[in-house]
Order: sequence, then C-alpha cells, then structure tokens
Amino acid sequence: MSAEPLRIALLTYRGNPRSGGQGIYVRLLGRALAELGHEVDVWSGPPYPELLPGTRLVEVPSLDLWNEAALFRRPSARELRDPVHRSEWIRTLLGEFPEAITFTRRVARDFARGRAPRYDVVHDNQSLGPGLLEILRGTPVVATIHHPVTVDFRIALGAARGVVKRWSLRRWYGFLREQLRVAPRLDRILTVSEASARDLESEYSIPASKMRVVGNGIDIDLFQPIPSIARRDDLLVTTLSADSPLKGFVHLLDAFAALRAKRPSLALTVVGQVADDSPSGRAVDRLGLRDAIRFTGRVPAEEIPRIYAEAAVAVVPSLYEGFGYPAGEAMACGVPVVSTRAGALPEVVGPDGEAGALVEPGDPVALARAIGALLDDPATRVAMGAAGRLRVTSRFTWRRAAERTVDAYREAIAERGRARRDGAREARSAGVPDAEPRAAAC
Repeated sequence: MSAEPLRIALLTYRGNPRSGGQGIYVRLLGRALAELGHEVDVWSGPPYPELLPGTRLVEVPSLDLWNEAALFRRPSARELRDPVHRSEWIRTLLGEFPEAITFTRRVARDFARGRAPRYDVVHDNQSLGPGLLEILRGTPVVATIHHPVTVDFRIALGAARGVVKRWSLRRWYGFLREQLRVAPRLDRILTVSEASARDLESEYSIPASKMRVVGNGIDIDLFQPIPSIARRDDLLVTTLSADSPLKGFVHLLDAFAALRAKRPSLALTVVGQVADDSPSGRAVDRLGLRDAIRFTGRVPAEEIPRIYAEAAVAVVPSLYEGFGYPAGEAMACGVPVVSTRAGALPEVVGPDGEAGALVEPGDPVALARAIGALLDDPATRVAMGAAGRLRVTSRFTWRRAAERTVDAYREAIAERGRARRDGAREARSAGVPDAEPRAAAC
C-alpha cells in the first residue's frame, strides 16, 4: 500500500479533556498520527478537546445541553429554527441522549455544503450516528468502538429498581437503535481489545472481516513512577470515571470494609466522586467508611500519577471494560494491580500474578483476598509494579496504536478504490459511459 501521508478527519461528539476518555483519546491519537506525518483535523462538539501541536480543531457547535454551567438550558427561538438543534432539544426533553446522533448530522451537513476539505478518510470516535452514512457515500469511514454500550445498558437495567427507572434507562439509551444500524455499514470498525471485538461481532452484528483490533495507548510520559514520593503500605487507590454499576465500585466497598476489620488504618483514595444518594454513596455510609475514603473529584491528569505514587495497590473492580485505562495507567506508574477478569482487563493486566492479580467480577471476597495478599507481601508488590511498567511500555504506546490505526485506514481506502474500479469496469462492460467521480478522497 502507498505510504503517502493521509489527510484525516477525526470525529468526536464531545472532547472534554477532564471527564471521560473521549477528549484524551482524540488528543493523544491525533498527536501520534501527526507524528507519523499525517495531517489531522479533529472535528468535535463541545466541550472541545485540548489538542497538542500538529493537530487542528474544527469546532462543531451544538446546543451543549449537558454543560454543567447551564444544564438543560432552554434554547433560543433562533437556535430552534435549525432542524438538527430542534431534534436534539425534543429528544432530550423526551429523556434520550441524542448528542452523538445529532453531532454526525451536523458534520454531514458541513461536508455536503462544501465546508470540509477533501479527506482521505474519516475516523469516527464512537458517535456512530446516521450522518456517517451520508459521508460514507463519498469518503471511506472508519469508526472506533471502545466497547459495546449494549453491555452498559444491560448492567444498568439489571441494577435498576422500579418500573420508572427502567423506563428512563430505555429512553436514555434510545441512541443505540441508530448506532446498531449504522456500525455494520461502515468501512472498518476499530476496537481496542480482542474481548471487545468478540462482543461487537455478537452485539452489533459487525462481521469479523470488518474489524481490526488496534489497542489503545497509555501516555507513558505522563503516567510513570515518581520515586521521590514515598509509597504507603496502607493505601489503596481506584478510579471511578462514572458512578455506575458497570464499575463494580460497591463490590470494592464490601471488600474494603472486610479488609479494614483486620487493618483499621487501611485507607482508600478514589479518583472521582459519588453522589451521597447513589447506591455507592449509601453503601459508603452503610459500611461506615466515610472517614476511610478520600474522594478526589475531578483532578487534572497531571495529578493522577502523584496519587498512584502513594498507593500500595491499585484496584479495578469493574464488571466490564472494553480496554481498561485505569489498570494500564496504574501499571505505567509502577503500581501492582488487583483487577477483575471482566472484558479486556486480562489483556491489559496480563497473566495472573505477573503484573497484577485477577479475580472474578462481582466477588468482594475474592477482591479482599487478593488485595490482602499483596498488602502482606511488599516484595511481590515491587516485582509486580516493575513488570506492569514494562508491559505497558512494550505493548500499549500511542505510536503503536497509531501505526495499527493507519494500517486500517489504508485497508479501507484500498478496498474502496477496488470497489470503485470494479464498478467502473462493470459499467463499461454494460456500455454505460464513465460518470464524473464523486467527492471521494481516496
């Protein structure tokens, strides 16, 4: 395949660099692609990502209804004259989360109106909205699906109490209907683990031939050991990007309470926050752990390695992970990990006992046993921490992820070119004159 630099449109429906992984993904993948010599434009809805040199931001304004400074603000009459804005507002009022869907419609509209340069490939970051099918007519479209959101939906539905709550969840996840229709029709689907690829084949009906496992990267320059900070033998750390049943935090709380029965000085730092009236918040109070846990709330990414540097053990109690950034970031910082076997976590952590311990998801007794064993064995903690850092630096760099991503781009571009040539050949055989090429950019 040609090694010519590519012009890439990297799409993300929101790019918040401080909450969730979407802004981090486009920031770091975009930089790695640019370092390989490609031209990268990041098309993003608000909140916009903080990009690194070599990439350019294309803002795609929306109603921004989830802005914490003006949550569910009422749009102006002028805004609602826009049919895409109007659709987003109505669907939100009806209890849905349509942001990803309407984002792709805005991008497709800009492409149709000639507001976009000619790109070689469009790479969508799990928006999966119907606007991608319009872009697909002219340009190859590749999408990353980090993990099947259908799993999130089932776990949330199983934990919901009451008819109203379950009905609300079904409304909220209404976007899945469109995503499940769009995803199998794209040129390539990238995912971050073999576990996600297997689940996407069954959950999203995506043919295995269309999927490529490219892995994720860890920012190893940011997440690294800090020898100047002394580790505490009585401190655990976990990351809670969302207070949802999927993260298994309540199971960690049960394990933590059991451990403190024999280790009263044991403390837990949670990178994140829970609401007092959530199941997690109520469990903290029920187990009498309020004084033993420090919730950091949102912190700058630069602070997280310092938090890891203090901890004896990092715990990842998730019931499902498509990749497992918290595990990889802790390992990059030289911290031994106790993780569940859920989803892709074994692919990140590696064999049980090498860089961390693996237990079955949803089992607080097993979590407590594995954590306790590491707390009692400082030498093993040191060895696991070193093995974890080596595993991440050898397997999970952003350069490696970007190289695999570019391979998938070139496959999609070449396949589209072959299809176009085959179509032209068939047309000539049927006596149909060649048509003007469409706005493809291959």
